[in-house]
Amino acid sequence: MGSDSLSEESPERRFRTLFISDVHLGARGSQADRLLDFLRSHDADTIYLVGDIVDGWALKSNWYWPQTHNDFVQKMLRKARKGAKVIYVPGNHDEFLRKYYGTHFGGIDVVENTVHTGADGKRYLVIHGDIFDLVVQNARWLAHLGDKAYDFAIQMNRFVNFFRKMFGVPYWSLSQWAKLKVKKAVNYIGAFEATLAGEARRHGCDGVICGHIHYATIHDEHGIRYMNCGDWVESCTALAEHDDGHFEIITWTDPVRRIAPVPRVTARAA
Repeated sequence: MGSDSLSEESPERRFRTLFISDVHLGARGSQADRLLDFLRSHDADTIYLVGDIVDGWALKSNWYWPQTHNDFVQKMLRKARKGAKVIYVPGNHDEFLRKYYGTHFGGIDVVENTVHTGADGKRYLVIHGDIFDLVVQNARWLAHLGDKAYDFAIQMNRFVNFFRKMFGVPYWSLSQWAKLKVKKAVNYIGAFEATLAGEARRHGCDGVICGHIHYATIHDEHGIRYMNCGDWVESCTALAEHDDGHFEIITWTDPVRRIAPVPRVTARAA
């Protein structure tokens, strides 16, 4: 595992654009260490931070800020200083940054939403997505209740995978499995995706890039390209744009680094 400085000069894979969302720095479930490992071998000219990078909700209830969380912030600031374009689109967990739209922090632009123009000329609305989540918008207490249950699932997930790792069994997501089992109870995700696709269409865009629901996917089911970055709490995924304009989702959960296929299942609104 190389040093940050070495990897930033010569990463194994360099992309035109990287999209990262839902890191939840300040929450105990954040896998910032895996994200740092990912960034040692992946870089881009432009990096979008698509919301919930910092978890203000978690920090309010219980302060937690280990060195790896600080290291990620410093890495983003360092990339901006070295010439990378870094754009931060706040979400609901880091909504305290929404009062700073149009400002710059250490070279990082903070915006409400933006339009990314791909290498092939296609335009993509970049937005976190929580403003279209009826649970968060109309019943904040319910969203927080769901957050507590989700945190419990994440802790159980870590416990299960501790023993799986001991026995050499690949990483497995308990909470993702639970989502699949109860997908009928959270079928609002389909409506969420359709609403985001409609918003992109209203902006005259060819697609939308978002986060929030903690499940990475790329599809065209609503007549427009829908792409979700996933998260760095359980699935550990990033969305990458190649120089020719095509996109892929990179999964970084197992010790054996690989690009994994992304199934279509429902997910949690964060």
